Amino acid sequence: MDMNIQKYIAFLKTVELKSFTKAAEALNYSQSGISRMINDLEDEWGVTLLERNRTGLRLTSDGINIYPYVKNLFDEYESMQRKLEELNGIKFGVIRIGTFSSVATHWLPQLILNFQNKYPNIKFELLLGDYDEIEHWILTGRVDFGFLRLPTLPKLSTQFIHQDDFKVIVPKNHFLEKKDSVSLNDLSGLPFILLDKNGNSNITTLFETMDFSPDINFTTWDDYAIMAMVEKGLGVSILPELILQRVQYDLTILDLDVPLYRKIGIAYKEEKNLSLASKKFLDLLFFE
Repeated sequence: MDMNIQKYIAFLKTVELKSFTKAAEALNYSQSGISRMINDLEDEWGVTLLERNRTGLRLTSDGINIYPYVKNLFDEYESMQRKLEELNGIKFGVIRIGTFSSVATHWLPQLILNFQNKYPNIKFELLLGDYDEIEHWILTGRVDFGFLRLPTLPKLSTQFIHQDDFKVIVPKNHFLEKKDSVSLNDLSGLPFILLDKNGNSNITTLFETMDFSPDINFTTWDDYAIMAMVEKGLGVSILPELILQRVQYDLTILDLDVPLYRKIGIAYKEEKNLSLASKKFLDLLFFE
Protein backbone atom coordinates (compact mmCIF):
# COMPACT_ATOMS: atom_id res chain seq x y z
CA MET A 1 0.00 0.00 0.00
CA ASP A 2 1.22 3.50 -0.83
CA MET A 3 2.71 5.17 2.27
CA ASN A 4 0.60 8.32 1.82
CA ILE A 5 -2.56 6.20 1.78
CA GLN A 6 -1.46 4.58 5.04
CA LYS A 7 -1.06 8.06 6.54
CA TYR A 8 -4.52 9.09 5.32
CA ILE A 9 -6.03 5.96 6.87
CA ALA A 10 -4.25 6.69 10.16
CA PHE A 11 -5.61 10.24 10.15
CA LEU A 12 -9.18 9.20 9.28
CA LYS A 13 -9.26 6.41 11.88
CA THR A 14 -7.86 8.71 14.59
CA VAL A 15 -10.56 11.30 13.84
CA GLU A 16 -13.24 8.58 13.88
CA LEU A 17 -12.13 7.10 17.23
CA LYS A 18 -10.80 10.36 18.78
CA SER A 19 -7.76 8.52 20.10
CA PHE A 20 -4.28 7.56 18.89
CA THR A 21 -4.44 4.46 21.07
CA LYS A 22 -7.78 3.23 19.69
CA ALA A 23 -6.75 3.99 16.11
CA ALA A 24 -3.52 2.03 16.62
CA GLU A 25 -5.47 -0.92 18.01
CA ALA A 26 -7.97 -0.86 15.14
CA LEU A 27 -5.27 -0.67 12.47
CA ASN A 28 -2.77 -3.00 14.16
CA TYR A 29 -0.08 -0.31 14.47
CA SER A 30 1.77 1.04 17.49
CA GLN A 31 0.49 4.26 19.03
CA SER A 32 3.77 5.96 18.18
CA GLY A 33 3.42 4.80 14.56
CA ILE A 34 -0.01 6.41 14.24
CA SER A 35 1.20 9.63 15.86
CA ARG A 36 4.26 9.74 13.61
CA MET A 37 2.19 9.33 10.41
CA ILE A 38 -0.12 12.18 11.40
CA ASN A 39 2.88 14.36 12.33
CA ASP A 40 4.33 13.62 8.88
CA LEU A 41 1.10 14.87 7.26
CA GLU A 42 1.14 18.01 9.40
CA ASP A 43 4.78 18.71 8.47
CA GLU A 44 4.13 18.01 4.79
CA TRP A 45 1.04 20.24 4.62
CA GLY A 46 2.21 22.92 7.05
CA VAL A 47 -0.92 22.75 9.22
CA THR A 48 -1.97 21.35 12.58
CA LEU A 49 -4.68 18.73 12.10
CA LEU A 50 -5.56 17.60 15.63
CA GLU A 51 -5.65 19.00 19.13
CA ARG A 52 -6.38 17.44 22.51
CA ASN A 53 -9.38 18.26 24.70
CA ARG A 54 -10.97 16.68 27.78
CA THR A 55 -12.83 14.04 25.73
CA GLY A 56 -9.84 13.05 23.58
CA LEU A 57 -8.72 14.38 20.21
CA ARG A 58 -10.60 16.74 17.92
CA LEU A 59 -9.97 18.39 14.57
CA THR A 60 -8.51 21.88 14.47
CA SER A 61 -10.12 24.44 12.16
CA ASP A 62 -7.51 23.53 9.52
CA GLY A 63 -8.22 19.86 10.15
CA ILE A 64 -11.95 20.41 9.61
CA ASN A 65 -11.20 22.00 6.23
CA ILE A 66 -8.75 19.28 5.17
CA TYR A 67 -10.72 16.24 6.44
CA PRO A 68 -13.29 15.92 3.58
CA TYR A 69 -10.49 16.03 0.97
CA VAL A 70 -8.57 13.25 2.74
CA LYS A 71 -11.78 11.22 3.02
CA ASN A 72 -12.49 11.68 -0.69
CA LEU A 73 -8.93 10.65 -1.59
CA PHE A 74 -9.24 7.49 0.46
CA ASP A 75 -12.68 6.65 -0.97
CA GLU A 76 -11.31 7.13 -4.49
CA TYR A 77 -8.33 4.91 -3.67
CA GLU A 78 -10.63 2.12 -2.46
CA SER A 79 -12.78 2.48 -5.58
CA MET A 80 -9.66 2.24 -7.74
CA GLN A 81 -8.51 -0.89 -5.87
CA ARG A 82 -11.88 -2.56 -6.45
CA LYS A 83 -11.78 -1.65 -10.13
CA LEU A 84 -8.25 -3.02 -10.49
CA GLU A 85 -9.40 -6.26 -8.90
CA GLU A 86 -12.22 -6.50 -11.42
CA LEU A 87 -9.85 -5.83 -14.33
CA ASN A 88 -7.07 -8.14 -13.19
CA GLY A 89 -9.07 -10.84 -11.45
CA ILE A 90 -8.18 -12.03 -7.98
CA LYS A 91 -4.43 -12.44 -8.04
CA PHE A 92 -3.22 -11.15 -4.71
CA GLY A 93 -4.71 -9.79 -1.51
CA VAL A 94 -5.61 -10.46 2.11
CA ILE A 95 -9.05 -11.38 3.47
CA ARG A 96 -9.42 -10.36 7.12
CA ILE A 97 -12.09 -12.27 9.03
CA GLY A 98 -13.41 -11.81 12.56
CA THR A 99 -14.58 -15.07 14.06
CA PHE A 100 -15.17 -17.06 17.22
CA SER A 101 -13.45 -20.33 18.05
CA SER A 102 -16.02 -22.91 16.96
CA VAL A 103 -16.33 -21.40 13.46
CA ALA A 104 -12.54 -21.01 13.21
CA THR A 105 -12.08 -24.65 14.23
CA HIS A 106 -14.85 -26.46 12.39
CA TRP A 107 -15.81 -24.36 9.34
CA LEU A 108 -13.02 -22.09 8.21
CA PRO A 109 -10.22 -24.61 7.52
CA GLN A 110 -12.24 -26.38 4.80
CA LEU A 111 -13.65 -23.12 3.42
CA ILE A 112 -10.19 -21.59 3.17
CA LEU A 113 -8.80 -24.75 1.55
CA ASN A 114 -11.58 -24.72 -1.06
CA PHE A 115 -11.02 -21.02 -1.74
CA GLN A 116 -7.24 -21.30 -2.04
CA ASN A 117 -7.61 -24.16 -4.51
CA LYS A 118 -9.16 -21.53 -6.81
CA TYR A 119 -7.20 -18.46 -5.67
CA PRO A 120 -3.85 -19.68 -4.29
CA ASN A 121 -2.27 -16.24 -3.82
CA ILE A 122 -4.95 -14.87 -1.51
CA LYS A 123 -3.84 -14.75 2.13
CA PHE A 124 -6.03 -14.77 5.23
CA GLU A 125 -5.89 -13.03 8.60
CA LEU A 126 -8.18 -14.49 11.26
CA LEU A 127 -8.99 -12.52 14.41
CA LEU A 128 -10.59 -14.56 17.18
CA GLY A 129 -12.81 -12.81 19.70
CA ASP A 130 -16.19 -12.67 21.33
CA TYR A 131 -19.28 -11.18 19.68
CA ASP A 132 -18.67 -7.64 20.98
CA GLU A 133 -15.08 -7.65 19.80
CA ILE A 134 -16.03 -8.90 16.34
CA GLU A 135 -18.72 -6.22 16.00
CA HIS A 136 -16.13 -3.59 16.94
CA TRP A 137 -13.60 -4.92 14.42
CA ILE A 138 -16.20 -4.77 11.63
CA LEU A 139 -17.27 -1.22 12.50
CA THR A 140 -13.69 0.05 12.71
CA GLY A 141 -12.58 -1.69 9.52
CA ARG A 142 -10.14 -3.98 11.30
CA VAL A 143 -11.75 -6.94 9.49
CA ASP A 144 -13.57 -7.16 6.17
CA PHE A 145 -16.44 -9.18 7.63
CA GLY A 146 -17.14 -11.37 10.62
CA PHE A 147 -19.04 -14.39 11.82
CA LEU A 148 -21.54 -13.36 14.52
CA ARG A 149 -24.55 -14.41 16.49
CA LEU A 150 -27.69 -12.94 14.97
CA PRO A 151 -29.32 -10.53 15.44
CA THR A 152 -26.43 -8.11 15.73
CA LEU A 153 -26.09 -4.32 15.52
CA PRO A 154 -28.69 -2.68 13.22
CA LYS A 155 -25.99 -0.67 11.43
CA LEU A 156 -24.41 -3.89 10.10
CA SER A 157 -25.56 -5.83 7.03
CA THR A 158 -26.05 -9.52 7.74
CA GLN A 159 -26.69 -12.86 6.06
CA PHE A 160 -27.96 -15.88 7.96
CA ILE A 161 -25.88 -19.06 7.67
CA HIS A 162 -26.83 -21.69 10.22
CA GLN A 163 -29.06 -22.52 13.18
CA ASP A 164 -26.81 -24.07 15.82
CA ASP A 165 -28.73 -26.15 18.37
CA PHE A 166 -27.67 -26.31 22.01
CA LYS A 167 -26.87 -29.63 23.65
CA VAL A 168 -26.44 -30.73 27.26
CA ILE A 169 -23.11 -32.32 28.15
CA VAL A 170 -22.61 -34.51 31.23
CA PRO A 171 -19.81 -36.84 32.40
CA LYS A 172 -19.91 -40.49 31.37
CA ASN A 173 -22.11 -42.64 33.65
CA HIS A 174 -24.03 -39.59 34.84
CA PHE A 175 -27.59 -40.38 35.91
CA LEU A 176 -28.99 -38.05 33.20
CA GLU A 177 -27.45 -39.98 30.32
CA LYS A 178 -30.28 -42.53 30.47
CA LYS A 179 -32.83 -39.88 29.46
CA ASP A 180 -33.87 -39.42 25.82
CA SER A 181 -33.91 -35.66 26.34
CA VAL A 182 -33.13 -33.31 29.21
CA SER A 183 -35.23 -30.44 30.55
CA LEU A 184 -33.82 -27.34 32.22
CA ASN A 185 -35.52 -28.50 35.42
CA ASP A 186 -33.38 -31.66 35.25
CA LEU A 187 -30.33 -29.41 35.57
CA SER A 188 -31.68 -27.49 38.56
CA GLY A 189 -29.43 -27.94 41.58
CA LEU A 190 -26.60 -29.54 39.60
CA PRO A 191 -23.22 -27.77 39.49
CA PHE A 192 -23.27 -25.88 36.20
CA ILE A 193 -20.32 -24.68 34.09
CA LEU A 194 -21.31 -21.60 32.07
CA LEU A 195 -19.85 -20.55 28.72
CA ASP A 196 -19.94 -16.78 29.12
CA LYS A 197 -17.94 -13.57 28.84
CA ASN A 198 -19.13 -10.23 30.21
CA GLY A 199 -22.67 -11.56 30.63
CA ASN A 200 -23.19 -11.63 26.86
CA SER A 201 -23.45 -15.31 26.00
CA ASN A 202 -26.12 -17.18 24.09
CA ILE A 203 -26.90 -19.35 27.11
CA THR A 204 -27.24 -16.47 29.56
CA THR A 205 -29.74 -14.73 27.31
CA LEU A 206 -31.76 -17.90 26.81
CA PHE A 207 -31.82 -18.67 30.52
CA GLU A 208 -33.20 -15.19 31.20
CA THR A 209 -36.01 -15.62 28.68
CA MET A 210 -36.93 -19.00 30.20
CA ASP A 211 -36.63 -17.77 33.81
CA PHE A 212 -34.08 -20.44 34.67
CA SER A 213 -31.27 -19.88 37.17
CA PRO A 214 -28.67 -22.68 37.17
CA ASP A 215 -26.29 -23.33 40.06
CA ILE A 216 -23.24 -21.83 38.37
CA ASN A 217 -19.97 -23.11 39.85
CA PHE A 218 -17.62 -22.06 37.04
CA THR A 219 -17.72 -19.44 34.28
CA THR A 220 -15.31 -19.36 31.35
CA TRP A 221 -15.20 -18.34 27.68
CA ASP A 222 -13.11 -21.41 26.77
CA ASP A 223 -15.39 -24.17 25.48
CA TYR A 224 -12.60 -26.76 25.59
CA ALA A 225 -11.96 -25.96 29.26
CA ILE A 226 -15.67 -26.59 29.91
CA MET A 227 -15.55 -29.99 28.21
CA ALA A 228 -12.45 -30.93 30.21
CA MET A 229 -14.12 -29.94 33.49
CA VAL A 230 -17.31 -31.82 32.65
CA GLU A 231 -15.26 -34.91 31.80
CA LYS A 232 -13.70 -34.74 35.28
CA GLY A 233 -17.12 -34.58 36.92
CA LEU A 234 -16.92 -30.95 38.02
CA GLY A 235 -20.36 -30.15 36.64
CA VAL A 236 -22.66 -30.20 33.63
CA SER A 237 -23.04 -27.64 30.86
CA ILE A 238 -24.89 -26.58 27.73
CA LEU A 239 -22.87 -25.90 24.58
CA PRO A 240 -23.68 -25.22 20.91
CA GLU A 241 -23.61 -28.31 18.71
CA LEU A 242 -20.96 -26.79 16.44
CA ILE A 243 -18.51 -26.77 19.34
CA LEU A 244 -19.20 -30.44 20.00
CA GLN A 245 -18.07 -31.71 16.61
CA ARG A 246 -15.10 -34.08 16.88
CA VAL A 247 -15.11 -33.99 20.69
CA GLN A 248 -11.88 -35.33 22.17
CA TYR A 249 -13.31 -35.70 25.66
CA ASP A 250 -15.17 -38.63 27.22
CA LEU A 251 -18.61 -37.02 27.54
CA THR A 252 -22.26 -37.80 27.01
CA ILE A 253 -24.09 -35.36 24.71
CA LEU A 254 -27.85 -35.09 25.26
CA ASP A 255 -30.72 -33.32 23.52
CA LEU A 256 -32.74 -30.63 25.27
CA ASP A 257 -36.50 -31.07 25.38
CA VAL A 258 -37.05 -27.45 24.28
CA PRO A 259 -35.71 -25.76 21.12
CA LEU A 260 -32.70 -23.73 22.23
CA TYR A 261 -30.32 -22.50 19.54
CA ARG A 262 -28.21 -19.64 18.28
CA LYS A 263 -28.34 -18.17 14.77
CA ILE A 264 -24.95 -17.76 13.12
CA GLY A 265 -24.44 -15.32 10.28
CA ILE A 266 -22.02 -13.11 8.39
CA ALA A 267 -21.89 -9.37 9.10
CA TYR A 268 -20.19 -6.46 7.32
CA LYS A 269 -20.62 -2.71 7.04
CA GLU A 270 -21.57 -2.30 3.38
CA GLU A 271 -21.44 -4.83 0.58
CA LYS A 272 -20.21 -2.21 -1.90
CA ASN A 273 -17.06 -1.76 0.21
CA LEU A 274 -16.16 -5.46 0.27
CA SER A 275 -13.13 -6.37 -1.83
CA LEU A 276 -13.65 -8.68 -4.78
CA ALA A 277 -11.75 -11.40 -2.88
CA SER A 278 -14.12 -11.07 0.09
CA LYS A 279 -17.15 -11.21 -2.19
CA LYS A 280 -15.84 -14.36 -3.87
CA PHE A 281 -15.21 -15.96 -0.49
CA LEU A 282 -18.77 -15.21 0.62
CA ASP A 283 -20.07 -16.60 -2.65
CA LEU A 284 -18.21 -19.81 -1.85
CA LEU A 285 -19.76 -19.85 1.61
CA PHE A 286 -23.34 -19.31 0.46
CA PHE A 287 -23.57 -20.80 -3.01
CA GLU A 288 -21.11 -23.69 -3.27
